[in-house]
Amino acid sequence: MNTIVGTYECKVDAKGRLMMPAPLKKQLASSLQNGFVLKRSVFQPCLELYPMDEWDLMMQKINKLNRFVKKNNDFIRRFTAGVKVVEIDALGRLLVPKDLVAFSSISKDVVFSSAVNIVEIWDKDLYEKSISGEDMDFADLAEEVMGNINDDDNGIS
Repeated sequence: MNTIVGTYECKVDAKGRLMMPAPLKKQLASSLQNGFVLKRSVFQPCLELYPMDEWDLMMQKINKLNRFVKKNNDFIRRFTAGVKVVEIDALGRLLVPKDLVAFSSISKDVVFSSAVNIVEIWDKDLYEKSISGEDMDFADLAEEVMGNINDDDNGIS
């Protein structure tokens, strides 16, 4: 798994193309040949860009679900709804299909935000609202999620 780092801003053109920021493109260089999968986020009004290798790992996990269990079948259908295979063109642009632009409310300004092994693509205003802390106390969230993890000897947790 490659860890992707950074938050980058760009503009979307009238055709729904995003210019991939150079530092992000450099981090994803090994994935450019294989392409990417672009999908709706499960929890947020944004898109998720999976390098194909990461998508294949996710599909291996999902493929273990028993499709004769209705909830599993429903989950698979919803998780893969609107999924598109996309590429970065020779000019470094990513074309976002219209249905995914509509889902994510992308209008003019866009934020690429690293999320460990994938990249979230947000409308800038929605991204700013999501990280503003209006809906949650990040300190409480950090304690709840990470507070009991202590599996390393590096002194961090």
